[in-house]
Amino acid sequence: MKSYIQISTTTETKEQAQTIAQHLVDTKLAACVQITGPTTSIYRWKGKVENAQEWLCLIKTRDDLFKKVEAAIKKLHPYETPEIIAMPIVKGSKEYMKWIDEESH
Repeated sequence: MKSYIQISTTTETKEQAQTIAQHLVDTKLAACVQITGPTTSIYRWKGKVENAQEWLCLIKTRDDLFKKVEAAIKKLHPYETPEIIAMPIVKGSKEYMKWIDEESH
């Protein structure tokens, strides 16, 4: 049985998010990428607390494609250490899961 994930990453600009999203969908590494923002991120980086406006990408794909998605994000992403985390999709409609499967490979 195939398993599915949602990967998240954040970018500094909407344009960076759109570039990553377009590439992942065009190359069929993801069935869908939703972009939301701007969102406020407060985080610690190199000993300092930072406060930034970012754009969030929610990437729907198959678990077996994680390494390829990760590599693509790292190649396109301007951050030194971009957020690339995956969460399992534990349930979903049969039709939606089929669609993810058909559109990402």
